[in-house]
Amino acid sequence: MSTPDPKDPGHVAHGGGLLESDVPASPYPLLRAWVDAALAAAAAREDVPEPSAMAVATVDPDGAPNVRTVLMRFLDERGPGFVTNLRSTKADELAANPRIAATLTWPSLFRAVRFRGVAELVDRREVEAYFSSRPYGSRLSAWASEQSRPARDREELKERWVAALARFPDRGRVDDVPVPDFWGGYRVRCDEVEFWAGRRDRLHDRIVFARTGHGTLSDAGSWARSRRQP
Repeated sequence: MSTPDPKDPGHVAHGGGLLESDVPASPYPLLRAWVDAALAAAAAREDVPEPSAMAVATVDPDGAPNVRTVLMRFLDERGPGFVTNLRSTKADELAANPRIAATLTWPSLFRAVRFRGVAELVDRREVEAYFSSRPYGSRLSAWASEQSRPARDREELKERWVAALARFPDRGRVDDVPVPDFWGGYRVRCDEVEFWAGRRDRLHDRIVFARTGHGTLSDAGSWARSRRQP
């Protein structure tokens, strides 16, 4: 394996950095600003392909980590959230151990946000509201796929899709496909939020918020802010 050339611009992270003077007293305002900036960049550029992609890590019964990429579908002062089949591997692991870690990464913007905390089920009303906003095909796939279970081949997936299509035909209404009782969402109740901003020469900025109280991500009294070395 070759060693990256530090003189090669392709290996030099160069962003705007992050100073304490630019960081609020609680994590949510900066998190919201960075997510909005990534969404705006994705709409204007080609190098931010999926700004809501979030790596989510859980642990299996033996304590081994398990990570996968999901799409962040919820974000407010309570934390980031995602949807999934509640019989999936990640759901099984969270049922046994709710500790969770997640990361949003925007390489072309030289920014990342890391979350550590506990996964909590999203309220059913929020799940239903989000599900009704999904396209027909996305709602149908929630019924067609037994997420994380083995499949004989691609043809089996097609057969399951056809069966779901016959069961829930598209009549152009949001209630054509009901929310499966085995489908839901999780929100990360954060104990720690870290903001990473790239700089030249690898002297990147890492600003960390650690929970000290029981408030939301907007409650300044519930967070202690510090800097970590890159």
